[in-house]
Amino acid sequence: MEMTEMTGVSLKRGALVVEDNDSGVPAEETKKQKFSECNLTKGQDGLQNDFLSISEDVPGPPDTVSAGKGGENSEAQLEDEEEEEEDGLSEVCEEEESESFADMMKHGLTEADVGITKFVSSHQGFSGILKERYSDFVVHEIGKDGRISHLNDLSIPVDEEDPSEDVFTVLTAEEKQRLEELQLFKNKETSVAIEVIEDTKEKRTVIHQAIKSLFPGLETKTEDREGKKYIVAYHAAGKKALAKVRTAADPRKHSWPKSRGSYCHFVLYKENKDTMDAINVLSRYLRVKPNIFSYMGTKDKRAITVQEIAVLKITAQRLAHLNKCLMNFKLGNFSYQKKPLKLGELQGNHFTVVLRNITGTDDQVQQAMNSLKEIGFINYYGMQRFGTTAVPTYQVGRAILQNSWTEVMDLILKPRSGAEKGYLVKCREEWAKTKDPTAALRKLPVKRCVEGQLLRGLSKYGMKNIVSAFGIIPRNNRLMYIHSYQSYVWNNMVSKRIEDYGLKPVPGDLVLKGVREAYREMLTADNLDIDNMRHKIRDYSLSGAYRKIIIRPQNVSWEVVAYDDPKIPLFNTDVDNLEGKPPPVFASEGKYRALKMDFSLPPSTYATMAIREVLKMDTSIKNQTQLNTTWLR
Repeated sequence: MEMTEMTGVSLKRGALVVEDNDSGVPAEETKKQKFSECNLTKGQDGLQNDFLSISEDVPGPPDTVSAGKGGENSEAQLEDEEEEEEDGLSEVCEEEESESFADMMKHGLTEADVGITKFVSSHQGFSGILKERYSDFVVHEIGKDGRISHLNDLSIPVDEEDPSEDVFTVLTAEEKQRLEELQLFKNKETSVAIEVIEDTKEKRTVIHQAIKSLFPGLETKTEDREGKKYIVAYHAAGKKALAKVRTAADPRKHSWPKSRGSYCHFVLYKENKDTMDAINVLSRYLRVKPNIFSYMGTKDKRAITVQEIAVLKITAQRLAHLNKCLMNFKLGNFSYQKKPLKLGELQGNHFTVVLRNITGTDDQVQQAMNSLKEIGFINYYGMQRFGTTAVPTYQVGRAILQNSWTEVMDLILKPRSGAEKGYLVKCREEWAKTKDPTAALRKLPVKRCVEGQLLRGLSKYGMKNIVSAFGIIPRNNRLMYIHSYQSYVWNNMVSKRIEDYGLKPVPGDLVLKGVREAYREMLTADNLDIDNMRHKIRDYSLSGAYRKIIIRPQNVSWEVVAYDDPKIPLFNTDVDNLEGKPPPVFASEGKYRALKMDFSLPPSTYATMAIREVLKMDTSIKNQTQLNTTWLR
């Protein structure tokens, strides 16, 4: 670790390690998915005030649901409940809130609330609107080979063993429905018979292929019935076959060519949807479990993102067919590989960001961007690490470390001010009124949110066993709270360190001297001991690590553009380029001015903190929402 350059300055975090595999604050509910049987079309991403999520790359494991140990409900029963819930997603409607998003965000956090207080540059700041449209924020993953991921090829690798395109159209919607119910044991049928109209060997072959490829776990045979040919689908090994399909174990092992790599890698382009939501949608359409997908890092919702995904033994042909069915997705650049992707393998992300309605002069912009390029920015953890409501996630993390489990339960479930869906508000109100987890759970149409999982755990284990109830929440989500507290401590310590010592390296940065007492003082105030961060539950025990104080972005470029229409995009996306759209042309003068900036960052650094250094203004949702609302008025 170089101590002579600013970008090499690191701060020892003692017993507080912030894991770099945190997927950030998860969505609190699964939104209703919108599907279309036509080719991908862009969402209407005009002026919106929902600055709910700012996309960064923070690698994180798949969001798998753990049922915990013991108890009456088996893991299979919990999975069945979740499948029924998924089936009912289309019934969940967006509710009109009684107050505007801007009003609700008055209760949100500011940067100062989470220790983000210092700047490293001396230029004069100016205002600009971040993410006025989600398409103003584009993230391209940088792979382990250093190449930036782009969606630029929709062709399917030639493979003689792939079935024909007819497999996707030969079955009717009714037949697909019956087959899916058979596959999931949702009815009493032990088989489904499909009459072969226009009977030929080729037609029968296509139907066999369609059933086996679209419904893993089912076998087929041909039968003669009263002079007619039928293809009969059935389970070869009962529920054991289905259980195998539901795991990362090889679905349809016998039907995959030995010469082909086991994993289909592809580039996923998505709009306004986080990585796990996207994978859940793909898995439902492919009728497989989400954990057969792998990736190098998660991308958050409110952005256009491009990243590499790998999936176990699903053909490029099947994946490409989804381009005809899903909105705001595009899949391409297919290849077969021997290995999956691993979390953290990426080198970073390349960002293209538009800040609209800027007030800075050309000279101010030039100074600000030169400073970002030459000096860099403080490597704070961004606001999305801490949640969007009046109960910051770091408070929950602190209560976990304190073993204050009643407080953990109350912080997660109690009513709070801020931006939340109506049914979640009703759930919290029911909890506050009755303290009955079963009654509160009934208020939630979507039970996969953290609140729903905790309530289900309390129903299962009882109010006197909060630790086990909390353990039902997926491990990654549980650790998110602790990582949030670690981030909170880190941000405060970095601000104090810069205030006391400036940007020059000082003895103690690497061995926890000099600022050690500041750590001790902060943790003591939170009833924690920096010398003993061991926890009764191993997952929550913390060790030490380093994180750079200053990050200097790479591949920095920028331009100021003039525009009149706030709804027009100011640069082309990968899909625009695939469709042959010409790049936007700008006039020399316009009603508004925007700063378009490009830069690359390493993993687990936050683009919003780089933008903060340029603007010298608060990037919190609270501040940005109020700024955007004022401008719209």
